[in-house]
Amino acid sequence: MKSINHIQDEIIDEFSILEGDLDMCVEYLIELGKKLSPLSDKHRVEDNIVKGCQSKVWLIANFQQGTITFQADSNTMITKGLVSMLVRILSGQNPDDILNSDLYFIHKIGMNRFIGTQRSNGLAAMIKQMKLYALAFMAKEQK
Repeated sequence: MKSINHIQDEIIDEFSILEGDLDMCVEYLIELGKKLSPLSDKHRVEDNIVKGCQSKVWLIANFQQGTITFQADSNTMITKGLVSMLVRILSGQNPDDILNSDLYFIHKIGMNRFIGTQRSNGLAAMIKQMKLYALAFMAKEQK
């Protein structure tokens, strides 16, 4: 499995090809969202909604053999693109690595230029929720 930083570096490289073109970055984000497998209706429930997002974001996590697999979906394409990058980076990682990760790709690709304050707050809420899952699975494993 690739490390969190390796996957972030891949994303940074992908966005660097777009040379900071705002429209192309947003379009690419939408494309990433389209590649994310939709969640089934049984997972699109209130308990799985990430609190703090303006759009609806559903997030679930499974813990097997020491790693967490995330699945997510959103009702808006840009937000779905955002959560797809987080799923790509953090899925398949162990709880400790997730908790200690520095998600520097957000700054490096200049995401603040093409998502507004509301989406930035939502992105922070998604990251927080993923780290909370990691903390819960780590605590459960240590029992």
